[in-house]
Amino acid sequence: MTIQIRKCIPNDLRLLQQVSMETFDETFKDQNTPENMKAYLEKAFNLEQLAQELNNNCSSFYFVYSNEDLAGYLKVNVNEAQSEAMGDDALEVERIYVRSLYHKQGLGKLLIQKAMELAMEQNKEKIWLGVWEHNENAIAFYSKMGFVRTGAHSFYMGDEEQTDVIMTKILF
Repeated sequence: MTIQIRKCIPNDLRLLQQVSMETFDETFKDQNTPENMKAYLEKAFNLEQLAQELNNNCSSFYFVYSNEDLAGYLKVNVNEAQSEAMGDDALEVERIYVRSLYHKQGLGKLLIQKAMELAMEQNKEKIWLGVWEHNENAIAFYSKMGFVRTGAHSFYMGDEEQTDVIMTKILF
């Protein structure tokens, strides 16, 4: 298996939208109403919103390929692009989205390692992320990767308020 990670460019916008909607829907459709899923997908992953995120100098997207097939992506934020004010010494892992066909192949671990590498290149002291409190597999994975629970924040799925656990990993 050949794995490649590459930074996304503006020409990747439609592909980014496609994989975003597909992976989010695969992961969360069974736990949410169709109305809330539709509202969230249309708000979070419309082309204008994704273009704005892709062109933000404080955010970066990285596609991961398995044998030349797009398997998923990583989105990281620094400074004011972070979804919570965590300081200039932090890098946020906002999204690790991997298509279900590619689960259990170590891609999530590679993307976390990429995030840590980016954080260290930028002299960040910690990386953090938010994960839905009911996503036990993801929480276990991040714990295994050295993240610890440090708080919580609200996440809105359509009109439903949900809770994300904030997990942090200190790098230095």
